Amino acid sequence: MIAPAMRRWDRETILVAQIAAGISFIAFLFYLRHGDLLLYGDAVAHTNIARRVFDSRTPGLLQLGTVWLPLPHLLIIPFVINDRMWQSGIGASIPSLIAYILGTVGIFRLVRGALSFHSASASSARVAAWLAAAIYAANPNLMYLQATAMTEPLYLAWFIWALVHFSEFVQGAPGAAPREKNAPSSLVRCGLCAVGACLTRYDGWFLAAVLVVAALFVLLCFRDQKGLRLAFAKFVLLTSLAPVLWITYNAVVYRNPLEFSNGPYSAKGVERKTAVPGSPPHPGTRDLIEAANYFLKSGELNLANGYWGRIWVLGLLLGIGVAIRQDRGLWPLLLLAVPLPFYMFSVAYAGVPIFIPVWWPFTRYNVRYGLELLPMFAVFVALAICLLANHFRDAKRRVAVAATLAALLAASYLFIWRDPICYQEARINSRTRIALETDLAVNLKKLPRDGSILMYLGDHVGALQQAGVPLRRVIHEGNHRTWKRPSDPDGLWERALETPGRYVDYAIAAQGDEVSLRAQKDQLTSIVVLHVSGQPPVTIYWTHPLPSTVPR
Repeated sequence: MIAPAMRRWDRETILVAQIAAGISFIAFLFYLRHGDLLLYGDAVAHTNIARRVFDSRTPGLLQLGTVWLPLPHLLIIPFVINDRMWQSGIGASIPSLIAYILGTVGIFRLVRGALSFHSASASSARVAAWLAAAIYAANPNLMYLQATAMTEPLYLAWFIWALVHFSEFVQGAPGAAPREKNAPSSLVRCGLCAVGACLTRYDGWFLAAVLVVAALFVLLCFRDQKGLRLAFAKFVLLTSLAPVLWITYNAVVYRNPLEFSNGPYSAKGVERKTAVPGSPPHPGTRDLIEAANYFLKSGELNLANGYWGRIWVLGLLLGIGVAIRQDRGLWPLLLLAVPLPFYMFSVAYAGVPIFIPVWWPFTRYNVRYGLELLPMFAVFVALAICLLANHFRDAKRRVAVAATLAALLAASYLFIWRDPICYQEARINSRTRIALETDLAVNLKKLPRDGSILMYLGDHVGALQQAGVPLRRVIHEGNHRTWKRPSDPDGLWERALETPGRYVDYAIAAQGDEVSLRAQKDQLTSIVVLHVSGQPPVTIYWTHPLPSTVPR
């Protein structure tokens, strides 16, 4: 029979979920009040990719595109059908809010289950689980990201729950312990969570491969494998399903199975497009050690600034030492380090830059990736605190030591509470973009409500969102048949570019984009030109022959 500490949703677990829900809601209201839900350009993009699946000249699942995996957008769709939920960004935040709650509960269950299995006292297991859940839930950077449409909170929830079920699979494996043999079902549930991770971020593909190897290792360690072989086959099938489907989708729709990896909108493609001749590559390029250093430092900065970060690193190393010293009960927790090798190779060889303010080039870009180390820090630092406290026999001293160490960590959070680095990254990098989109939205509201528009959405779709302009009024780069290579002359986007006046009333062009080049060639009538420092000028054109009075 499963020990009480391992029951799935007991009162204690429900209490964790309720507290997490309260924290999530309060943080969400705070950032909503300050208008910070859509600071990240990626959050705006995720929101509008989901919206254009049903609000488009060519609606359908092909609007999901290729670079970003589809699950976050599919989950957002029901919440952005309402125009207000779409414009405010509230609807797109809902999946992240739910993911934050589930991630917190998952951390609690992972630690409590692992320690209970390892014959730790019930009180020690609960204390460690509460500490880990508190470290995870109280992180100011996660609090901000879970209020947005960014994919990190959703991925973290899938990642954590995959490890919860994998840990329970290890505990229920034949010969592992005299408790109920639920290993097959745990492994299948782990596979289902891995599918979610694989359809959310490419990190999940690497996670799935690691889990398959780890599950095979467990299988080979035990002789009694009744029921496990079939479960393992299902697990392998599940973990390979998402990558195979996505590669097939890219092969059919884009005529390139690796379009998401090497296409024009991939990380490599963006790096090629934005590279300045003669400038040095981003830190960590073709250097795994430097790439690891930047990723680890970004993880530290997501927890604390300055010397406070050293405390977290020390606690992490001590907690890892605790897990390694145990016979086998805690080893699945070491899989929390899976993001490290993934981002090492991504930064070094896949064109993924991470810029941090304390090292060259002394700015902020993709610092949020370091948040994927938060579960590892939360779990192992909690283990370290419990280990140090348990060195004292007196119960009061144990409580005092644990409370003192927890207070130190809480203090490090307080120092970054008002300006966490992920929020800094979003705010600083969005200033000029939002200023331009706000000006553009003001001018869009002046246009006739039935006027049609030609616009490249990859840059400033947020202006349409602010103005409440339905995307079905806009012909954009997603309105063509992607499987027609190298171009689709009969596609709606291409036809509208060729003769704008036949298809739309207005064209909105940012300097250098395809609409701008066509407008200059056709000498379209300029209505207004918007200039914002740090952004290319944006022009609104009237596409029809000039009448006696130009609409303004």
